[in-house]
Amino acid sequence: MQHRFKRTAAAVALVLAATSALAGRIEEIKARGYVRIGVSLGGEPVGFRDASNEPVGYDVDVAKQLAAKLGVPVRFSDVSSDARISMLMSKQLDLVVANVSITPQRARVVDFSIPYNLAGLRVIAQKSVHIKTLVDLNGKRVVVGRGTTADTFLRQSAPQAIFIYTDNFAPDGVLLLQQKRADAGIEDSSLLDYLASKNDQLETLPTMYGNTPIGIAMAKGDPALLKFVNGFVSDYIKSGAYAANYKKWWGSKAAPPVLTP
Repeated sequence: MQHRFKRTAAAVALVLAATSALAGRIEEIKARGYVRIGVSLGGEPVGFRDASNEPVGYDVDVAKQLAAKLGVPVRFSDVSSDARISMLMSKQLDLVVANVSITPQRARVVDFSIPYNLAGLRVIAQKSVHIKTLVDLNGKRVVVGRGTTADTFLRQSAPQAIFIYTDNFAPDGVLLLQQKRADAGIEDSSLLDYLASKNDQLETLPTMYGNTPIGIAMAKGDPALLKFVNGFVSDYIKSGAYAANYKKWWGSKAAPPVLTP
């Protein structure tokens, strides 16, 4: 009888262990009691800190709405452009809502939701430098985020530019531009359009390069979490929350890019 009890207990332990192993990230999040979301707080209006040092911005609002859908509070981590993917892969974060462009290279190592925003690359420059085309960037000091889509694009389009790398375009790259220690910068169009509207010394070139989908990133291997996040994004778009959030941060006259739910 004792041996049978031990065998039964061992079998139950194996079932529990297997169940735990099969439990997805959603169950882990709910058991933990909060969701860990990486956001980039380096630039208005996508993500920054307010006067009370609290995270705010377009991506922060998306992350808060996603946490509410999960039914748990959110704990934010401010992530740099070159660390956000590695922090997902090492399971330091559950999700990243940090203006991450969906690229084939990144999609090989993490899963992406359907797009919750769209953006392209744009060049911002000192008005006094008279930069009008990508070719004009050659020989100029150009600030760019390390390991970003903009970095790859600039290497192809203006290989003779003098690269000034930063882990966070804002505030670091913005400060370089404001102090005129950089002639130009290349980054997400939404950030640079907003920056140029706030600074008379700077102007953006009219051309936007690409129409890049922006997705919520998560570690691979959890189809239930991916399905849940895709459902959230679809509802976010269809409900009107997307348009409202976009206009909240880019102005009531802004035209949100068209997204497919």
